[in-house]
Amino acid sequence: FLIPFRKYFVKQMHGKYPFPEATATTQVLVSGQKGGAQARPLVIAGLVGGLYDFLLSTFGWWAEVLKTDILPWGAALAEKTKLVFRVNTGAAVLGLGYIVGLKYSTIICAGSLLVWWVIIPLMGALFPDTVLALGDPNITTPVGAMSADTIFTTYARHIGIGGIAMAGVIGIVRSWGVIKGAVGLASRELGGKRSAVQGQEKAVARTDRDLSMKFILIASVIALAATFLFFYLGVIHNLLQAVVAFVVVAVIAFLFTTVAANAIAIVGTNPVSGMTLMTLILASVILVAVGLKGTAGIVAALVIGGVVCTALSMAGGFITDLKIGYWLGSTPAKQQTWKFLGTLVSAATVGGVILVLNKTYGFSAEGGLAAPQAHAMAAVIEPLMLGGGAPWLLYGIGAVLALVLTWLGVPALAFALGMFIPLELNTPLVIGGLISWYVSSRSKEAQVNKARQDMGTLLASGFIAGGALMGVVSAAMRFGGFEYTYTMGAGWSQGLGLVLYALLIVFLTRYSMRGNKMLHLFEKQ
Repeated sequence: FLIPFRKYFVKQMHGKYPFPEATATTQVLVSGQKGGAQARPLVIAGLVGGLYDFLLSTFGWWAEVLKTDILPWGAALAEKTKLVFRVNTGAAVLGLGYIVGLKYSTIICAGSLLVWWVIIPLMGALFPDTVLALGDPNITTPVGAMSADTIFTTYARHIGIGGIAMAGVIGIVRSWGVIKGAVGLASRELGGKRSAVQGQEKAVARTDRDLSMKFILIASVIALAATFLFFYLGVIHNLLQAVVAFVVVAVIAFLFTTVAANAIAIVGTNPVSGMTLMTLILASVILVAVGLKGTAGIVAALVIGGVVCTALSMAGGFITDLKIGYWLGSTPAKQQTWKFLGTLVSAATVGGVILVLNKTYGFSAEGGLAAPQAHAMAAVIEPLMLGGGAPWLLYGIGAVLALVLTWLGVPALAFALGMFIPLELNTPLVIGGLISWYVSSRSKEAQVNKARQDMGTLLASGFIAGGALMGVVSAAMRFGGFEYTYTMGAGWSQGLGLVLYALLIVFLTRYSMRGNKMLHLFEKQ
């Protein structure tokens, strides 16, 4: 589904979307190719960020999240007003904020602050003794007795889901010309106008050549047919219900693919869980309408959500790959061909990993893996399939908010993502964005500002790459049975975390400001 949209996201919107993950990966590849001046600051930043995140995640010598509510005065404030402030101290998230830039990071954080500093405190003040079930019989606690986190997961986050869904619809409407053009090209190829298309292909540059639309359509038909057979023979066993489930999967996966690609292009974060939750809600409502409910309906809805979730995840990763290829001058058709093989390998690998995790830890027993998103999805499906309801009011509020933001000219998807993603992951984006703005605007000479900006991008890319690599090492150590118990008090942990995070910010800012000098120095060496 994504290949027909490559030119729109990768080429036509070039320079308008930051593509933070693609930028970081491209910097790593280019620096490795150039060596010397480019590679050295990247390696240094990778070592600093990697060691920092490794010590943080493996040993926990300082707080991973700076919280006001963990301190006595902050806890009292949170209890009375539901006001909290949090910052993730990871190097990778700080680097991500630098690459995203000040504009989008501010919009994302604004959405988060609206939820955490306005909606959550307001709900706590307006409904101190009221139980807002909103169709969920499991909600029995008054809003005023809930913590800020509970209000977020129970109510406020659903507003973000509604905003993401409406922003997706708006994106689909705005991209309708692209969708129509892609479908039209496919129709012309299948309709016998192959010669004209082939003549156009010969004039297309190598770096702009995709797989033929005929091949894409044939592969899509085969994949869709296999999906339908899986639903009919393996899950539902009812022709009408299998057809309905198949149509839901095909339509939602096709339309939401553009939403996933758009989110990755803007913030480097794919709102898979939010869109999957919306898919589960729509699928559950439709399946109940055709008579599929209860346990069988829950299984069918989960399978639909799994298929759509997989499609969205792959779309987000694939658009990143294609953007990297665009910057490096690769052939899109070759990338797309090898992606099919990569899909098979990934499916086998991920399936095996999940089986190992289930056997080792489990997902439901005490001490098992938390899997918060999976539990949230189960909580959404069960009431719908067993006769309950969904928080339609909250979804509607989010949808209306997305429409208003679009009318005001504010990117609704970025804002809604901020409402959905936890506060501690959004605030570091603004810090990184502020550093990016600062280092690229201090000089009167544009060339100096650009050199500083580029140096900062290298360092931020090193933070992301180093943090990701050492995160894998840390996870492997924990999987192998390594455990470390840390006993320092919360106050000391928070204080040390604040100091080290400040040093990390100083490192990124200072060495970015020395962009010209450092590059010349490394070139001489």
